[in-house]
Amino acid sequence: MASDLEARAKEAFVEDHFELAVDLLSQAINLEPNKAELYADRAQGNIKLNNLTEAVADANKAIELNPSLPKAYLRKGTACLKLEEYQTAKAALETGASLSPDNPRFVNLIKECDKLIAEESYTTIPIQEKTIAQDDNPKDVQQQDDLPEKPPVAVNKPKYRHEFYQKPDQVVVTIFAKKIPKESITVEFGEQILSVSINVPGEDAYVFQTRLFGKIVPSNCRYDVLSTKIEIRLEKAEPIHWSSLEFTKNVVVPQMVNASSVTASHRPSYPSSKQTRDWDKIEAQVKKEEKDEKLDGDAALNKFFREIYQDADEDTRRAMKKSFVESNGTVLSTNWKEVGSKKVEGSPPDGMELKKWEY
Repeated sequence: MASDLEARAKEAFVEDHFELAVDLLSQAINLEPNKAELYADRAQGNIKLNNLTEAVADANKAIELNPSLPKAYLRKGTACLKLEEYQTAKAALETGASLSPDNPRFVNLIKECDKLIAEESYTTIPIQEKTIAQDDNPKDVQQQDDLPEKPPVAVNKPKYRHEFYQKPDQVVVTIFAKKIPKESITVEFGEQILSVSINVPGEDAYVFQTRLFGKIVPSNCRYDVLSTKIEIRLEKAEPIHWSSLEFTKNVVVPQMVNASSVTASHRPSYPSSKQTRDWDKIEAQVKKEEKDEKLDGDAALNKFFREIYQDADEDTRRAMKKSFVESNGTVLSTNWKEVGSKKVEGSPPDGMELKKWEY
């Protein structure tokens, strides 16, 4: 069945029916989710439809499934080139060229990347205002204004809420997803792309992928998985003010941020798409939620011990480590004077016997 869909998708490509091709390949992927060629072909369809971030995601998936598939690197390089991510594009194309040295498309695209990288300069982007030229017909403009408005399109509410704020050299993105295992989260950084996917067994997958307002330094970006959120820190390639998280063609002139002018007594104000927020208050609230979080069994006990250890002085920490290790996990003392000068013997619970394991 999947092979029939794949064949029909190739026919759709020949006839330039790219939306149909992408739809057919998506159906085939549902049937064979581990076939790399399907993702690489769908990436090509998304490139044709100018769905470039989706194309990069498909190419990355194809590479993950089959790192030796040349056309997956070709698709990624082509999409990143269109996204003006020249360094990422070049890296993908060079890998593809090493797998398929006789393919001239890799060579040509790498040359194009080199040319664009050399020409690239970090200049501010001027505001482009639409004006009526002298030879424009005002009646035509009036006719355009009289056109009926398009009906509103229903937008599905995302599974997890996200927000961002920024510092002079950094943007912090927060996704409010509670109690997500770290192994279920994948975060990828490009020159101007952030991709986050959450795949929890038995639940619908969550994907947040966007072209960012400005360029970042992928090697210096990181993320932390906490009990109430995922916190992603993006290092800016330039110290400019981001007017939004996502790239938009209606770009305002970027403002250079003077990092030295930002002091502890003068905290920067962080933009929000909705309203002004007190981020210190929000951070304190999240920490309070984490502290007040009710756990059961071993999780509650471990949290209790962590809190004791975190607030303890050096001698108390040494006592806790020494007693726990030497007693094989049956004693936990906070008195260094008591345990520091002797070996701590094991003390099993009532009705149980302490045995030494032989390896």
